[in-house]
Amino acid sequence: MYLKNLTLRGFKSFASATTLALQPGITCVVGPNGSGKSNVVDALAWVMGEQGARALRGGQMADVIFAGTSGRAALGRAQVDLTIDNTDGLLDIEYSEVTISRTLFRGGGSEYSINGTPARLLDVQELLSDTGMGRQMHVIVGQGQLDAILSSTPEERRGFIEEAAGVLKHRRRKERALKKLADMDANLVRVLDLTNEIHRQLGPLARQARVARRASLIQARVRDAKARLLADDLASALSKLSVLEASDESAAARRASLEEQIAAARAELSRLEEAERASSPALDQASSDWQSLTTITERLRGTLMAATQKVSLRATPELPPGGEDPDVLDERARVAGAEDAALVTQVEEARSALTSATRAREAAEDADDSASRELARVNRVIADHREKVARLTGDASTAASRLEAAIAEADRAWGAYRAAQERAEAAEKAVPASSVGTVGVGASVAGESSSEEEAGGGAARAHAEASARRDAARARVDELLGVEREARADRARWEARRDALEQLLAPEDGTAELLGRPGVLGQVAPLLHVTPGFEDAVAAVLAPFADAVVVDSLARGLGELDAARAAGRSLRLVVASGSSDVSGSSDFPADGTGSAVCADLPEGATWLADVVACEGAAAPLASLLDGVVACSLETAADVLDVPGVRAVVTSGGDVLRSWSVEGGRQASSVLSVRADYEEACAQAEAAQARMAEVSEQLGEANAHLDRCIREANDALKALREEDAQRAKEAQELARAQSAAQAARAEADRAHDVARRADEQVTWAREQDLAARARLDGADTVGPPESLEDAQARADAASRAAREAREAENEARLSLRALEEQSRRAASRARSLRQGAAAEREERARYARREAARKTELATASDVEAAARVALEAAERALSQAAAERDRLSERRSQVSQEVSDARRALDRLSAELSEATASAHQGQIAAEQTRLRVEDLQRRALEELSLEPEQLLAEFGPQMLVPMLPLDPDQVEKAAAAEPSAYVRTEQERALAKALKDLEKLGRVNPLALEEHEALASRHKFLVDQVQDLKASKADLLRIVQDVDRLVEEAFASAFAETREQFEHVFGVLFPGGQGDLVLTDPDDMLSTGIEIEARPAGKKVKRLSLLSGGERSLAAIAFLVAIFKARPSPFYVMDEVEAALDDMNLTRLLAIFKELQETSQLIVITHQKRTMEIADALYGVTMRDGVTTVVSQRLAD
Repeated sequence: MYLKNLTLRGFKSFASATTLALQPGITCVVGPNGSGKSNVVDALAWVMGEQGARALRGGQMADVIFAGTSGRAALGRAQVDLTIDNTDGLLDIEYSEVTISRTLFRGGGSEYSINGTPARLLDVQELLSDTGMGRQMHVIVGQGQLDAILSSTPEERRGFIEEAAGVLKHRRRKERALKKLADMDANLVRVLDLTNEIHRQLGPLARQARVARRASLIQARVRDAKARLLADDLASALSKLSVLEASDESAAARRASLEEQIAAARAELSRLEEAERASSPALDQASSDWQSLTTITERLRGTLMAATQKVSLRATPELPPGGEDPDVLDERARVAGAEDAALVTQVEEARSALTSATRAREAAEDADDSASRELARVNRVIADHREKVARLTGDASTAASRLEAAIAEADRAWGAYRAAQERAEAAEKAVPASSVGTVGVGASVAGESSSEEEAGGGAARAHAEASARRDAARARVDELLGVEREARADRARWEARRDALEQLLAPEDGTAELLGRPGVLGQVAPLLHVTPGFEDAVAAVLAPFADAVVVDSLARGLGELDAARAAGRSLRLVVASGSSDVSGSSDFPADGTGSAVCADLPEGATWLADVVACEGAAAPLASLLDGVVACSLETAADVLDVPGVRAVVTSGGDVLRSWSVEGGRQASSVLSVRADYEEACAQAEAAQARMAEVSEQLGEANAHLDRCIREANDALKALREEDAQRAKEAQELARAQSAAQAARAEADRAHDVARRADEQVTWAREQDLAARARLDGADTVGPPESLEDAQARADAASRAAREAREAENEARLSLRALEEQSRRAASRARSLRQGAAAEREERARYARREAARKTELATASDVEAAARVALEAAERALSQAAAERDRLSERRSQVSQEVSDARRALDRLSAELSEATASAHQGQIAAEQTRLRVEDLQRRALEELSLEPEQLLAEFGPQMLVPMLPLDPDQVEKAAAAEPSAYVRTEQERALAKALKDLEKLGRVNPLALEEHEALASRHKFLVDQVQDLKASKADLLRIVQDVDRLVEEAFASAFAETREQFEHVFGVLFPGGQGDLVLTDPDDMLSTGIEIEARPAGKKVKRLSLLSGGERSLAAIAFLVAIFKARPSPFYVMDEVEAALDDMNLTRLLAIFKELQETSQLIVITHQKRTMEIADALYGVTMRDGVTTVVSQRLAD
C-alpha cells in the first residue's frame, strides 16, 4: 500500500489543478523558501481529516482556500484528492485503489467522499486507523513537530504509540460506550425518579378510590331520599291544587253584584261633574283677565322707572376735548418737512462723494493686487530656476549610477547566457530517442493552460450554476423560515393580546348571570360600531351607559333592578323599547337643535353621529350622540364659543363645558378595549393566514432545494471525473515535452536577458549624456529678473490702497450721519400731521355725542309723562277684575263639594270590588303557584332523577315501603338482609341530611379515581420492568468497556515493547556509543501510563532531553518517531525539513535510517539538502510565480 496520486485544486497557493504522481520509495520535494512545499504536507494532513486550522498554519479553516493575487481572482472552494494503492488489501475496503476527497467551500460547507461516494469524517478516520494513521498524524512530521514531540507530556507521547498500534479505534469505541453509559445513567435516574414518583402517587390515589366507592353508596342513599321527598311534595301539591280550583266559583258571583252598584254610582258622578265643568269657563276667563291686567300694570311701572332713570342720566352734558389746536400742529409739521428736504439734498451730495471714494479705493486695490501677483511670479521664477538646477544635478548622478549598474548587469547576463547555451547543447545531445522510456521524463506542470481550462469549463460552469441554484434555493428556504418565525411570533403576540383583552371584556359575575336570562339583549358596547380613534370620546359621552346592559322592556328592567337590589349589587340598564329621549343625563343637545345652530363647525371638529352607528337595541342611546367631538383641547375650546353648544368632547375622552373641565389620564374605556380586541382578532387571523401561505411556500421551497442539491451533487461528480481525465492527459503531455524543452527555453531566456541588458546599457549611456548636457546649460543661465524691484513696486501699491480705503470710510461715515438726521426730521413731520388729524376727529365725535344726548333727553321726558297716565288707568281695571274672580270662585267650590261626596261613594264600592277581585286573584295566584310548583316538581323529577311523574309516584310515593340502603361498603350485606319500613317524612329528611353531611365530610371526591388508580398501577409495573432492563444493559456495557480495556492494554504493551527495542537500535545508529531508552511513568497502570524518553549521547552523563543540544534533541525526536515507524510500520511517512538543523555526520546517519524505512514504507521528504536529494527515487521541484505554485517532477534512473 502506498500513496499513488495527490491532486490539489484551489488549496492554498495551488490555484490550478495540480497532480503529483507518487511512487514507492523516497520522493523529495525541493524548492526555494516560500514556494509552497509545506503546502503539499498540509494538503496530505487536511485530506486525511485534520480539523485544526493552526495545525495547517492558518487562523481559520477558510484560510486553506486560494485567496487570490494581484493578477488572479480568489477561488470559492479548495479540494484535495488522495489516491491510495490498496493492492495488498491493507485498507478494509473492496477496492484496489481508494480515492479520498475533501472539499471546503468559502461559505463554510465541507464535503468528504470515498471513491466518489459522499462520506463522513468518521468514515475517513476509521478507514485509515487500521493502517496506523489517525488524528495524531504521527506519520506526518512537519516543521517544528520535533520540538513539539520533545516538549510534549508523557501522556501525549503515549498517544503516538497508540495511534501506530491502531488502539485509537478501540479507545473511540470505549468512549462511545462510556457516553452511552452516561446517557443510560441519566435515563435510569429519570426512570427511577418517575417510578418513585408514581409509587408515591399510588398511596393517595388508593385512598381516593376508597373514598370514591363510599361516595357512590352515599350518593345512592341521597338519590333515594330525594326521590321519596320529591314524590311526597308532588302528591301534596296535586291535592292542594284541586281544593283551590273549587273555591274560585263563589268569588266570581260576589264580583258581579258589586259591579252593578258601581255602574249606578258612576252615572250620578258624571252628572255632577258636568255641572262643575259648566261653571269653569267663566271662572277661567275672570282669572285670565286679572292675570293680564296684573302683567300690564307691572310693565307700565317698569317703563315709568326706566324713563325716569334715562332723563336723569341725559340731563348732564359731557365736557369738551382739551387737546392742542390742529392748525398749530400742521404748521409745526410743515417746518419739519422743510428741514427734511434740505437734509435730503445733503445726503445726495454725500452719496456722490462716497461713490467717488469707492472707485478710487477699487483702483488702488487692483493696482495692489497686480503688484502682489507680479512679486509672487518673480519669486516662483527664481525658485523654479533653483529647483531645476538641483533636479538636473540629481538626474546626472542617477544616470551615471544607472549606467554603471547596466554595464555590470550586461556582463553578468552574457556570462549566464554562455553557460545556459552550453547546458542546452549538452542536454539536447544527452537525450536520444531510445532513452526516453528509461529516463521516464514526467513533467507534471502545476498550472494548466488557459485552453485546457476553457475546454473543461462546461462541467465547471454546470457545477457553478447548480451550486448557485442550490445556494439561492437554500437562501429562499432560510428567508421563508424567517418569515414563518415572524408570522408565528406575530400570531402569538396578537393572540396573547386578544386573550388578555377578552378577559378585560368579560362581564362581572352579576352581569354574566344577567346576560343569560330571557329578555336581556346583551351589553351596549357590542351594539355600537365606532370609527377607530373615537372610542374614548364616545365612552365619555355615553358616560355611565357605556358598560350598561340592554333589556327588551321596562318591566323586565324593573324586575332585574329588584333582583339586583336584593343581591346587594348595582345595576345600569338600557330599555330597547323605551323612549329615545335620554338627553337629561347629558349636556349634549338631544332635540336636534344643536345640529341646526352649529351647522358650521371649526376645522378638526365633527358630529358624533358621523363616527358611531347604533344597532336597533341601542337606539335609545342615539340621542346622547347628537354632539360634537374635537381633535384637540384647543379646537374643543373654539367649538364652545359656537351658540347652542353646551359641551364638547375630545378624541381623548376629555369633556369641556363652559363651567367645567373633565378628563386627564383615565383607564381605558370599554369601547376602546373592544376596539383593541377586534383589532387583535383581525391581526391574529391575518398572521394565521400568513403562516399558512408561508408554510405552503416553504414546502415548495424545500422540494426545490432537494432538487437543486441533487443536481449540484451530480454536477460535482461530473466535474471531478472531467478534472481527473484532464489531469491525466496533461501529465502525459508534460512528461513527453518538458525534458526536451526545458534546457532550450532556459538558454533562450538567458539570451533575451543578455540582449535586453545591452539595450539597457545603450539607453543608460544616452540618458547620462543628456543629463550632463542639461546640467551644463542650466549652470550658464542665471535668474531672469530682480526680486528687489518687484518688492518695491508691491510696497508702493499697498500704501496707495490703504490710503484709498481710509478716504472711503470717512465718506461712508458722513453719509450715514446725514441719513440718520433726515430720518429723524421725516419721522417728526409725520407724527405732527397724524396728531393734527386725530385731534380734528376727536372734536367731530364730541359734537355728534352732544346732539344725540339732547335728542334722547326729550324722548325720555315724553315717555315718562305718558307712562304715569296709563299706570293709573290699569290699577283701576285690576281692582274690578279681582272682585269678579272671587265671586265665581265661591260658586265653583259648592259644586266641587258635591262631586267629592259622589266620588267617595264610588271609591267605597270600588274598594269592595277590588277587595273581592284581589281575593279571587289571590286564589288564582295560589292555584297558579301550586300549578307551577307541580310543574317544577315534575321538572325536577325529570332533571334530577330522570323519572316521569307517574313513575316517581308509583315507585317512591308515600304509600311505598322504604328499603334499607347502606352508607358504607362494609354494610352492604347487612342492608340487603333488613326488612323495608313505612314512609315517614321526618325520617327521610334526617336520612337525607345525614347522607349529605357524610358526603360533605368526604370532601372533594375524584370520580375517576378508580380508573386512574388501575392505570397508574399498570404503569408502575411497566416502569419497574424497564428499570430492570436498563440495569442489565448497563452491566453489558461495563463488560464491553472491560474487554476494550484489556484489548488496549495488550495492544499497547506489545507496541511499547517493540518500540522500546527499536528505539535502542535506532538511537545507537544515530548516536554511536550512546544509550537511549523509553521508560513508563506508571508501569502498574498500562491504560494511562505515560512514556519518558531517556537519551545519553556518547561521552555525556546527562539523560534529560532539555540538556542536549539542538541537533541532539532533533535526532532524539527522530529516533523516537523512527522507532514507532519500525515497530508499527505505516504505508507512508512525510518528513518536512527534519534534517535542517543537522550537520553532515548526523545527516549521514539519518539518511541511513531513511534507507531502512524505505524497505517497508513510502517516504515523502521536504528538503533543502543536496545529499537527501541524492537518495531520492523521484524529485518534485516547487516554484512560485505571481503567488501561484508550479510543480515539476523528475523520476531518477536506477
